[in-house]
Amino acid sequence: MPLKMGVATVTMNRPPVNSLNTEHLETLHRTFIRLENEKCRGMILTSSSPTVFSAGLDIREMYKPELEKARKFWRTLQDMWLKLYSSPYPTVAAINGHAPAGGCLLSLSCEYRVIVPKVRMGLNETQLGIVAPQWFQDCMRNAIGEREAEKALIAGRMFSSEEALKVGLVDEIAQNKEECIQKAEAFLASQANLPMLARKTVKLGFRHQTLSRLLTGREADTKIFIDYIFQPKVQKGLEMYLQSLSKKAA
Repeated sequence: MPLKMGVATVTMNRPPVNSLNTEHLETLHRTFIRLENEKCRGMILTSSSPTVFSAGLDIREMYKPELEKARKFWRTLQDMWLKLYSSPYPTVAAINGHAPAGGCLLSLSCEYRVIVPKVRMGLNETQLGIVAPQWFQDCMRNAIGEREAEKALIAGRMFSSEEALKVGLVDEIAQNKEECIQKAEAFLASQANLPMLARKTVKLGFRHQTLSRLLTGREADTKIFIDYIFQPKVQKGLEMYLQSLSKKAA
């Protein structure tokens, strides 16, 4: 993750699909802290996979979990998101592959989003029998508005690249990853001459309510997650989903 002219490109590299387990979340969290400490001027978040940006939360962290491990997983996710969403430097998601669920959250947590054609993204948790937490929902609501977000979240809708652009889920479409990175760099260049303190203050002003909802309710949010995933019906749904993944891999 070298800094080039003060800009960092953070490339997720957890094969095969950059699923977000505790270790990966901790790595991202430490990376965002380091960038802030190094006075980063901008960050591009992308993937080493040619087909997947991030498949989202690692289901194995939620299937038959030990209580303390499940709590640590969720707290680490909260920590990572709070640091990314409140970053003092400008952020761009270069979405070079599919971005369901937690992958979509990572994208929505950035300020600007560029996507390649023929991929899909969205908060599709309801299709898996899971409920997207309120702060996930807030990120989508902030991007595409109340009514569109409500429809998308209830249905667990996955948007095509073109649909995502039309509804405002992304800002641009690029023809390939190289152009995706170029467009991300162009956005960061457009921000480079803005006074950083003023820019950060305005950004955090817009994001304050969403951040505060989690900051003041972290324990309650964790309890909701724990209570939910330990329900037998939810565990059964996760088991069926993991079985379907195994069949696809076979």
